[in-house]
Amino acid sequence: MRQGYFLDKNDIKVKKRKTSVWVAMRKVLVFFIATMSVAVIYYLIFALIFNTAEEQKLKNENRMYANEYPELARKEALLSDVIEGLQLKDDRIYEEIFKTAAPNVDPMESIDFLVGLDSLPDRDLVKYTDRKLSSLSEVGSRVDANFEAIMKAVTDSGFVMPPMHNPLQDFSFAQTGASVGYKINPFYKVEIQHNGLDMIASSGVPVYAAADGVISGVTRSRKGLGNVVEIDHGNGYKTRYAHLADVVAVKGRKVNRGTHIGNVGVSGSSFAPHLHYEVIRDTVVLDPVNHLFATVTPEEYMNILVMSVTTGQSMD
Repeated sequence: MRQGYFLDKNDIKVKKRKTSVWVAMRKVLVFFIATMSVAVIYYLIFALIFNTAEEQKLKNENRMYANEYPELARKEALLSDVIEGLQLKDDRIYEEIFKTAAPNVDPMESIDFLVGLDSLPDRDLVKYTDRKLSSLSEVGSRVDANFEAIMKAVTDSGFVMPPMHNPLQDFSFAQTGASVGYKINPFYKVEIQHNGLDMIASSGVPVYAAADGVISGVTRSRKGLGNVVEIDHGNGYKTRYAHLADVVAVKGRKVNRGTHIGNVGVSGSSFAPHLHYEVIRDTVVLDPVNHLFATVTPEEYMNILVMSVTTGQSMD
């Protein structure tokens, strides 16, 4: 008989294993970090391969901006040049009218004062403020002196206001042609000195005196400037109106600003109906664009200036 082995239940011992809370939390944390890492990796792979509609739109816009940036930079440079030219022309006009230097007051000069304001020591702030006050006091003195000179010039019995009105009514900047300078002649196709401003208008549109004065000349011709009216405004100022269809002014007669003196036409060597307008002082040819301030807004003046400068061909 085979001898068997019997296990006594008293010989079996079960040991209960205890798990620490910190160990459990560490396992959960490791699992969470691993899961998030895998999710991030999947997201990055997905984002690199696939683009959402919004991302594709943004990429298209970025490409468009990259293509347009050079043109925008060129236009910004052009506007800067125009603004600088406007400043120079404004200064010349101011000096021409009031016989004194234009005040140079730039309210934006103090903008640098705001940079790093919190980090400036009180001593530097006081010094800076003192210098600014001294500078402003000096500028204020010059402004007062300029106003005194202006008032003296304006109240002088011999003072004559330059012609500052547009000889055409309802004139828009789109009607602006070439102004003073070397322009391509429409007939000879070469650059020739152009001494006036081409103001495009239909035949028969009334032309008016730009300021008070006396008709100093009336010319009727089929050549050159065609039918011309010249007005003497005093103080050396004269205006000339050319290529008129007909003339209603009489030499020697006094006229007021806004007096009808003729009508737009194509008389003489004219490429198309327009008014050739000249402003002269003491035989010196001036740019008529600078003598339209009384009838245009600053925005319109800027547009007229740009049109007159960029137009390379005259109409006569």
